[in-house]
Amino acid sequence: MHSVLLRRSTGMLALVATSAMVVSACSAPTKSSDTTTAPGGKSAATATSAADLGGMDALVTAAKKEGALNVIALPPDWANYGAIIKAFGDKYGIKVTSAQPDASSADEITAADRLKGQSTAPDVFDLGAAVALANTAKYAPYKVATFADVPDSFKDANGAWVNDYGGYMSIGYDSSKVPTITSVADLLKPEFKGKVALNGDPTKAGAAFAGVQMVSVAQGGTAGDLTKGVDFFKQLKAAGNFIPVDPTPATIQSGQTPVVIDWDYLNAAATAKLPSWKVVVPEGAVIAGYYYQAINKDAPHPAAARLWQEFLYSDEGQNLWLKGGARPVRFDAMQKAGSLDAAAAAALPKVSGTPVVPSQADATSGKAYLATAWANAVG
Repeated sequence: MHSVLLRRSTGMLALVATSAMVVSACSAPTKSSDTTTAPGGKSAATATSAADLGGMDALVTAAKKEGALNVIALPPDWANYGAIIKAFGDKYGIKVTSAQPDASSADEITAADRLKGQSTAPDVFDLGAAVALANTAKYAPYKVATFADVPDSFKDANGAWVNDYGGYMSIGYDSSKVPTITSVADLLKPEFKGKVALNGDPTKAGAAFAGVQMVSVAQGGTAGDLTKGVDFFKQLKAAGNFIPVDPTPATIQSGQTPVVIDWDYLNAAATAKLPSWKVVVPEGAVIAGYYYQAINKDAPHPAAARLWQEFLYSDEGQNLWLKGGARPVRFDAMQKAGSLDAAAAAALPKVSGTPVVPSQADATSGKAYLATAWANAVG
């Protein structure tokens, strides 16, 4: 696995504003578009590949006829999603509604349940591992044209979910406000009083969950047994160092969150606006992870949902993630084919040490433990 590797914080997720997708659950359900069949009468809602609809041209035609796509929990500054959404909309003339850009992975599933049967329901998901693997019954199997490029361990065999992009858990800090950080243990020092933030609630958000995994491993625990990670955050809170603020680019620039535990590609992005912002991936606690991409089986725009997947896993989509500092799942295949953006790849944060790639069992056991332990320890 190259620099490849999981996502989102409860508030990357610091939830900005309510958007069009947040519609009252009691409003009258809106029937899905009646333009979801492609030439030949095959339904986009049941298509497991573009071939089922007669090929890419037919899929594009069906998606353009729907004319809309609903995405959720995709902040524009998260892995370059702002540019990705614009590129997709411009390329196909499809209106993309981006709801709750700062929502958590758990919020995505909640929205899909609440808005089921309505035209504002999310068409697709981008989820952290724990939430993704707990909700596989909600996904529609689909294999993009480049499905074979994705290693078997990074996808469901039937295409129900596919890893999309990843990174390494890191500590970002404003070097003009706090001392140099070389390890997780440094965060307990008195110089960090009221300064350390975690990107979200680890019981709901992928980035925060991985942050606890990183701390756990750094403290001698594992990615599946998070006891030592939770104990550390309990100490951090007792010392007055941990602050219950979901970090955003604004809180970083204002100095409200001078130390942030988050994915390296998100922390690295802050450097562009705040040159004093540094990023460290603690040696001996290199937690790697991918986010999970899936189609909502009840998507109101099933053709557009599938075309979105095709775009994300195309060379264009993968390179757009790479430009955002995230490591696309097709990195190795594209590098071999010569289609990878070499300059963007060279700019990725450097990492040393052996990566720990959390397993499904780690996600399951960790989530179960945090369900009660996190609130008791941190509140």
